[in-house]
Amino acid sequence: MMSFSALGFVGLAWALFGYSVAFGHSRMGWFGFNAGSALAANQTAALAFANTLLAPTATLVVWTMLDMIRNSKATAIGAATGIVVGLVAVTPAAGFISPRGAIVLGIVAAFPSYFALLYRATTRLDDSLDVVAAHGVGGIVGALLTGVLALKRWNPAGADGAITGHWSQLGVQAIAVLATLIYSGTATFVILKVIALVASLRPSTREEGLGLDFTQHGEEAYSRGEGALLLLERKTDS
Repeated sequence: MMSFSALGFVGLAWALFGYSVAFGHSRMGWFGFNAGSALAANQTAALAFANTLLAPTATLVVWTMLDMIRNSKATAIGAATGIVVGLVAVTPAAGFISPRGAIVLGIVAAFPSYFALLYRATTRLDDSLDVVAAHGVGGIVGALLTGVLALKRWNPAGADGAITGHWSQLGVQAIAVLATLIYSGTATFVILKVIALVASLRPSTREEGLGLDFTQHGEEAYSRGEGALLLLERKTDS
């Protein structure tokens, strides 16, 4: 999901195709589980549906502008990443904030994820899809902003947020975020430790260089042929 440099990999077209499928699928999917969370075809479902459309649209615009400011170029991968960040951020808030609030949420959510993505690129953290920056940071921002932008007049079953002076709801959201981080971190650590008992958690540098589609499955995902050529050379040499 890197959006800040010229990407020359062969998978760019496939990445955009995947995003387009995901955009259609995730939009329908996100509409499904955001609006569908109302468990009825009612006003809350309609509100969640509308907000699920508005927030990522706002994030897309801001993300593209940030790319333009930084590189004087707007990238397709960056645009797709912005959409995903907006969808992630609005999920906890979709049924509890106003459409105007959804636009504000989408605008605000773009900044932390964008700069978290840039920071990750300066480190040795192995997160090639920038899941932490997009889904992690985006989700946290969205959850916290729910506690700010929630309005009971839009959803009587919800609560008013800090925007109406009810700062306690922001505290509730912060506790929920912290609990989720602790649970997810602990569970992931345990799962990885169990897997490490029977398998390697990471392929070797050579396997990464050849490509996991080739080394793990014996087939090529793309048409460049490096793995196949290397295999052919090895067979020829032997």
